[in-house]
Amino acid sequence: MSENAMPEVGQEAPDFEGIDQHGRTIRLRDFRGRKVALYFYPKDDTPGCTKQACSLRDGYARLQEAGIVVLGVSADDVESHWRFAEKYGLPFPLIADPEAKICQAYGVWGERTLYGRKFMGIRRTTFLIDEDGRIRQVIRRPKVEQHADEVLKGFGLS
Repeated sequence: MSENAMPEVGQEAPDFEGIDQHGRTIRLRDFRGRKVALYFYPKDDTPGCTKQACSLRDGYARLQEAGIVVLGVSADDVESHWRFAEKYGLPFPLIADPEAKICQAYGVWGERTLYGRKFMGIRRTTFLIDEDGRIRQVIRRPKVEQHADEVLKGFGLS
């Protein structure tokens, strides 16, 4: 799999379709008219990804009050997403992208290094998408423990 360019602020967010932890089909276009925080994370139930998901869970009521839809994407499968969401009480869709097609469309799939080992994986990134389906902000390397606040601030709502 190759690396694609990351969409930029002002561009239309690439549409996608995927299956969430409940087996539901999620399409970005179905959220037109709403603000969307589309976050890409490396792996279910790992320390940083858990902190990020729990920050969004803990801030979920505030995000909903602000009209923000939260969608998570990783290369894990539906079963892994279901276990992760159940374990931590995650109230938002986690979209399975085992072939990294959504990740590639957003330019977050690429070479990473961990403990000196190189591999292909997801670069933790969040895209804030406005009601018109345009990218309002790209949060590269979000602060996992304050991510809900970062999202609100990115939409000018904190």
